[in-house]
Amino acid sequence: MPRLFTALEIPADVGQSLALLRGGLPGARWIDPENYHLTLRFIGDVDDVLAREVAYLLAGIRRPAFRVQLDGLDSFGGHKPRAVVAPAQPVRELIELQAEHERLMQRVGLEPERKYKPHVTLARLRDASSRQVADYLASRQPFRPAAFPVSRFVLYSSRASVGGGPYVIEAEYPLAA
Repeated sequence: MPRLFTALEIPADVGQSLALLRGGLPGARWIDPENYHLTLRFIGDVDDVLAREVAYLLAGIRRPAFRVQLDGLDSFGGHKPRAVVAPAQPVRELIELQAEHERLMQRVGLEPERKYKPHVTLARLRDASSRQVADYLASRQPFRPAAFPVSRFVLYSSRASVGGGPYVIEAEYPLAA
């Protein structure tokens, strides 16, 4: 059964800017730059029939192209941080695209996801203290790479692994120019 999710790809130049932030945080498992992405909707482990239905429904999405701006660095997990992320500004086009993915996935019977917070995961954390993470984040601010155009979204598959990846593009869906 494939493990699927939809996402936006991160351009190589932005990925390079993100990769320069690697290191300096004990307990971090850094994501390989070629695996950076901005998740729209995690679908999960599904059978081939549902995977084909998902791919078909995604092909019906008609949305305009837009730009994404990553804005700073943050962590998820509060007092027990579990990830270092680069949040994306929640522009209307991004939020509407994600909401359509959410509606379609619920239509095929998937459970709703938690509140959407657009971001690129840079590292998964194990045994990093909130103080260590706060120090790491403070030492790398301000971080604001160039905004980048988004002209498509993709359906990725992955294998269960530590740290995520490798990810394979199963289908790509253009956005209107």
